Amino acid sequence: MTNIPNSLHSPFPILSDDVRKTRIAACSVGCGDCMGTGDCTSKHDQRHALHAIAGKSADLTGTVSEETVGALTGNDGSILMPEEQVLPTLNRDGKRKWINPAIEQGPKWNYRRWVAYALIAFFVVLPHLRIDGKPYVLIDIATRQFTFLGHTFYPTDTPLLACLTLATFFSVMLVTSLAGRVWCGWGCPQTVYMEFLFRPIDRLFHGTVGKGGKSKRELSGAMQFARVLVYLVCCMFLAHVFLSYFVGTDRLAQWIVTPPTEHPSAFLIMAGTTLAMMFHFLYFREQLCLIACPYGRFQSVMLDRKSLIVAYDPGRGEPRKKGKRQPLAREPLTLEVLTKPAVGDCVDCGRCTAVCPTGIDIRNGLQLECIHCAQCVDACNAVMGKVGLPTGLIRYTSQDGLEGKKASLFRARTVIYSIAVTILVGLFFFTLSFKFAFDARIFRQQGSPFMVRQDRMVQNNFRLRLVNRSQREQQYNLSLADNEMQVNWSGGEPIVLKPGDTRLVPIDILFPMQKTSVQGSVKANLVVADSAGAKREIPIHLLGPR
Repeated sequence: MTNIPNSLHSPFPILSDDVRKTRIAACSVGCGDCMGTGDCTSKHDQRHALHAIAGKSADLTGTVSEETVGALTGNDGSILMPEEQVLPTLNRDGKRKWINPAIEQGPKWNYRRWVAYALIAFFVVLPHLRIDGKPYVLIDIATRQFTFLGHTFYPTDTPLLACLTLATFFSVMLVTSLAGRVWCGWGCPQTVYMEFLFRPIDRLFHGTVGKGGKSKRELSGAMQFARVLVYLVCCMFLAHVFLSYFVGTDRLAQWIVTPPTEHPSAFLIMAGTTLAMMFHFLYFREQLCLIACPYGRFQSVMLDRKSLIVAYDPGRGEPRKKGKRQPLAREPLTLEVLTKPAVGDCVDCGRCTAVCPTGIDIRNGLQLECIHCAQCVDACNAVMGKVGLPTGLIRYTSQDGLEGKKASLFRARTVIYSIAVTILVGLFFFTLSFKFAFDARIFRQQGSPFMVRQDRMVQNNFRLRLVNRSQREQQYNLSLADNEMQVNWSGGEPIVLKPGDTRLVPIDILFPMQKTSVQGSVKANLVVADSAGAKREIPIHLLGPR
């Protein structure tokens, strides 16, 4: 036999001669090629031989289950049994297990459907909304501009961007600590589009509309082509919606109506985004939640025992038994009834697993693959109603709630997160209140701090950095509050800036020598005004001779 990694367990160890002879005699094939190890090298049905060996030699090696017989087979024929299921989308032989969830049209599912339709409309319409000519949200990476609620932020707006980023981060932590992964099951675009756009398309083509689950018929080549074509149209539309958040609807409209030869880079970006979405929604699907998305891995640090989760109540449901339950009040109190073993409410129908979009069994406890969509809640409640038992065996609750402890919204982490979010949002709007329609910053030129001219005027050299934050072309004029001082810049004409433009303007400030004769310096205010009427005063420290 070849070497087997230590992480893999083989139920057939090295055998003695007696055990080997017994197994060869028990094998229904009887070729003897395997030497009693189960390594059947003949052309006979190896699985049938393994069943015979497992059944006849249980007293020698312990009970070998059906699951073990069907497990992975190594290169030497030994059976390799994984200790536990690695992923809900992975079979024991390592092949992909395709998830085709059934539908339980209960109250939670109906709520999610209307929320999903509203979110799809919101995602599509949001890039088209404007405030004073600016979009609500625009992440323009090419020009390094971020527009949020009509305000444009630049890379130099470090305090604002830091407050916004941290506030978003703590908000996610607060929502998760209170409501668990409610975002994943109810609001995430992956869930919304997958469960309420692309899976309905699959059900339409497979003839399982309204019930879901695995189809009993295979699609013909023409139907498969039609399905892919519908996916392509939907992905192209979603790709345009997605890119509108990064390039803006105006630029996107120009790309749509002009030939690709005029903007090949933009066309390649659009095509790449469409192909990426096709790959995701056709193939990768729910594995984004199970493998790629880091949010599920963060649950261990963001959840506590009082956080809202979707959970199965093992205290009420175990032990499981199939079939309806007969209430004790309807049975005569005989010795047989009184000594009957206790049976839980779970009828072990498997409906909760059949409707799960990630393929997990919620009865195994809290799992990172659970997205809190509550489909299992609707399914279990429907079954409980049919068998005459109270609903709520699977429900929204908490780990403490399952143990009968009182839930509380106010606890250390939620209070801390709430305070952090409040402070950060307050700082964001406080800093934003000092932002103008333009940025103006002044820097002293390198070299001599001042010069004395022949007319006994002192000259200080500066550089003024102007940024037009408005959506219109603006003209800027410079002046000084002190009439005895004057400011000069190149050309002396108003400085013209287009929307989003930045310019570094060299300026000279002149003032009489007597201004600095006492302390060697004097304070002044540079006034910057644009053509829209916005005005800003910048304090300046001027130097001169004593």
